[in-house]
Amino acid sequence: MNDTKRITEGALMTGVYLLLLLVIIFMPIWFGPVLLFTLPIPFIFYSYRHGWKAGALMFTAALLFTLLFGPVFSMFTLLAGIGGVFLGGALYNKQSSLEAWAFGSVGFSIGAAGIYLASQFLFDINWGEQISASLDEAFTRTNNMLPGMVGGESTEASLEALRETIEFLPDIIPSILVMTGIVFAFISQWLTYKVINRVDKKQFRFPPFKEFKLPTAVLWYYFFALILTYIPTNEEGLLYLGSINVYTLAGSLLVLQGFSFIFYYAEVKKWSKAIPVVIVVICLLLPQILLYLVRILGIIDIGFSLRERIKGKK
Repeated sequence: MNDTKRITEGALMTGVYLLLLLVIIFMPIWFGPVLLFTLPIPFIFYSYRHGWKAGALMFTAALLFTLLFGPVFSMFTLLAGIGGVFLGGALYNKQSSLEAWAFGSVGFSIGAAGIYLASQFLFDINWGEQISASLDEAFTRTNNMLPGMVGGESTEASLEALRETIEFLPDIIPSILVMTGIVFAFISQWLTYKVINRVDKKQFRFPPFKEFKLPTAVLWYYFFALILTYIPTNEEGLLYLGSINVYTLAGSLLVLQGFSFIFYYAEVKKWSKAIPVVIVVICLLLPQILLYLVRILGIIDIGFSLRERIKGKK
């Protein structure tokens, strides 16, 4: 009976996934990307109900269907399926929300890397060249517009910073893939919680953002990678690419830690809930200066147990 129920539900969830995929394909281009975050929900829900092995079978069936009827669309299945099985399997094993998010992030990162590799080897798409070409075109347009609008040394400095960013982005594609996986895992998990809470009458939720705390190991990865970036190496070598990607990823997580501390501090000081939100928005609008300061705040929070010190003063 249980096997029959598992098979029936697996067929149903596979059908739901394929229906969502068809909707995304035929929806307007501005609306389709929004629905991408719903694609992993059938995989997460089924793996949460029946475990990662059953989820892997569902993923295999969905992948075969998309390969038969539209090989290009199997890219979506790679991302949604692998990430969904990882995340749903973690929920099946009673992992906490943050632990499930971590597992899901790994799965979605693997799926994103699978898309990257498959598109290069099967469809001959070089993402590094595509990104560089698109950004070079944007830089050329900006270069033609800014001098006539502003002019001066500040404009030249802005254009030079933009050019450095363009040259740097292809080097951190692995970090971009991982950050994509982290974002996909969070949004998909949040949406799936809504489904599970409604269908199974559960109370799944993420802990408050102010309680977010990275392990100390992230700090060591950051500093070790930072030291390696100052060692002269071949910019196309594995040491350079590895260190710059670890540095970028760990630095981004430390920014997240800094924002979490701001929310924690606002709660301790009984500030209005709008204040930390406004601070985050301002920091995102002025990233070159303020995000660096938020990263330092995250480093201090982890390295010097800043929250514990504040608790001790209360």
